[in-house]
Amino acid sequence: MKIDTSGVQNFIDERAIWDIVNQNRVADPARIREILDKALELKGLTLAEAACLLQAEDPDLNGEIADSARKVKKAIYGNRVVLFAPLYVTNECANRCAYCGFKDTNTDLVRRTLTHEELKREVGVLEDLGHKRLLLVYGEHPKFGADWIADTVRTVYETVSEKSGEIRRVNINCAPLDVEGFRALHEVGIGTYQCFQETYHTETYAKLHPKGHKSNFLWRLPAMHRAMEAGIDDVGMGALLGLYDYRFDTLALLAHAAELEKAFGVGPHTLSFPRLEPALNSEIAFNPPYPITDAQFKRLVAVLRLAVPFTGLILSTREDREMRRELLDIGVSQISAGSRTYPGAYTDPDYDRPDVQQFCVGDNRSLDEVVREIVRHGYIPSWCTACYRLGRTGEEFMKLAKTGFIQDFCRPNALLTFSEYLQDYAGADTREISVPFVREEAETGPEKGRKALMDRLARIERGERDLYF
Repeated sequence: MKIDTSGVQNFIDERAIWDIVNQNRVADPARIREILDKALELKGLTLAEAACLLQAEDPDLNGEIADSARKVKKAIYGNRVVLFAPLYVTNECANRCAYCGFKDTNTDLVRRTLTHEELKREVGVLEDLGHKRLLLVYGEHPKFGADWIADTVRTVYETVSEKSGEIRRVNINCAPLDVEGFRALHEVGIGTYQCFQETYHTETYAKLHPKGHKSNFLWRLPAMHRAMEAGIDDVGMGALLGLYDYRFDTLALLAHAAELEKAFGVGPHTLSFPRLEPALNSEIAFNPPYPITDAQFKRLVAVLRLAVPFTGLILSTREDREMRRELLDIGVSQISAGSRTYPGAYTDPDYDRPDVQQFCVGDNRSLDEVVREIVRHGYIPSWCTACYRLGRTGEEFMKLAKTGFIQDFCRPNALLTFSEYLQDYAGADTREISVPFVREEAETGPEKGRKALMDRLARIERGERDLYF
């Protein structure tokens, strides 16, 4: 694939972003509360308003920011949380990202690309655990093009377990492609295309990405534009926190989202905000140049929820169980569970291996353990994929979301997929607390559609599957 960035403009204005940061370093409580009142109207925030909240250090004001984020999260997403698992297809990579265990100079890393049969076995294991949504992850190497990636997607969709059925949504995290390449992925039915800019600060970006296609900032930056031009409605963006000042990268991420909305009428479907975690042979990963504290991280997540209220926020297993539980309340709407971060990991009995994984995982619990804790915390685990299969994506999804549609459809669909999980995969302890939980949620939820929901739940108990609204 030839990379051509002639005529490509950097739409991230670094000077303007730093001006916004500096002009909003100190705000009086009245200004903070004025911004929070606006956020509660579910209309989002400007970059200046987000910068103001990001830099609010007073503990009492931080509490108010978190409380506002909880209210927004509940108003839009209710008490459901979407679950998925990453599946690494290859860790072969030609890039030299200073912070990543997959970088080309890391000769201690065991390189592996799954064969067709190995991929099927990995998918089968994940299906038998109860997963219905996967994120396929690829290293970046010139020998792996769009057609090969599309073939792996087909393999995943075609792999059906006798016990568990099929994977219903395949999302992709791979290197940026040209429009034709993205079109090939769209044609095989991928869900969200995910790609992180890592940092939007060009000088830092150049220093940390000295080799490979990823070194070209102006090729990576408009990748989402090319994906959406190719027909992919849902895209997921993110920044890797710790590489540069989190205030700058957070505002730049929001500016990127606004640029997509300006161009296509809809911004990203999801945002991610992973923090640097230790990786094999990476000094930077062990000692981030711009560390972000837990308090700053929590405030950042709350601000994102207030700034882009209808955008999904994804939290990976980089964070430990306590942090993940806390962030569910103030903004996160999707989490990975039972994650393993190298090719062949799910069929590997000795899976805790730093010589093969991309980074260290902070939450090693199984899917069923995560589900059990989610329920104890009052959340409905969801594997729903109805919107994607019915065409409720992109701009159409956002229009419906802003009318309360998510509560009318997503909540009952979450209960249906959770009931299916309880019938087919859950352990006895999880079933003991979850079966009455589902019944109570169904009986005490909105009266509208309750009869239809109860009917579908009864059909699932009788053996039917894949029912949704």
